[in-house]
Amino acid sequence: MDKHINVPLDDSAVTSLVAGDYVYLTGIIYTARDAAHKRMYEALEKGEQLPLEMKDNVIYYMGPSPARTGRPIGSAGPTTASRMDKYAPALLDLGLKGMIGKGKRTKEVKEAVMRNGAVYFAAVGGAGALLSRSIISSQVIAYDDLGTEAIRRLEVKDFPVIVVMDAQGNDLYETAIRDYCRE
Repeated sequence: MDKHINVPLDDSAVTSLVAGDYVYLTGIIYTARDAAHKRMYEALEKGEQLPLEMKDNVIYYMGPSPARTGRPIGSAGPTTASRMDKYAPALLDLGLKGMIGKGKRTKEVKEAVMRNGAVYFAAVGGAGALLSRSIISSQVIAYDDLGTEAIRRLEVKDFPVIVVMDAQGNDLYETAIRDYCRE
């Protein structure tokens, strides 16, 4: 089922989502990859403030290529989410409502998604140039020294994703395999 959702997310939007839904996100999301997650996790361990508010926000696991003239961002495809699995439960416990990446997640992330009423979306890998067309603006907000792994604030319009793991713990990577094997 296709759904158009505004971000940041609220509880009613998240609970309306079911694994397998096609979703078009409009609003503000943030990017962060491995190095930024590690730095945020270390800041939390030291009791320091994070560079962005987690509550109700969505983090896209992506590091863009350089922007072409006249464009806000270059190719913007997802990276493998499992590299952030060590850090994701702590951010979800701070109120992070959504993550966008590709690939399966650990049991600990799944438990944190359910515990916090969050959602994990997948973006299509290999379609970074196409995905970048849904990005209206891009601004580095933290960790500029990390280059492509800096944290960015993105304004998106109809950014296409698929619900892979919903707040009830339904996981499309698991159910799709079971459904395929039954046929």
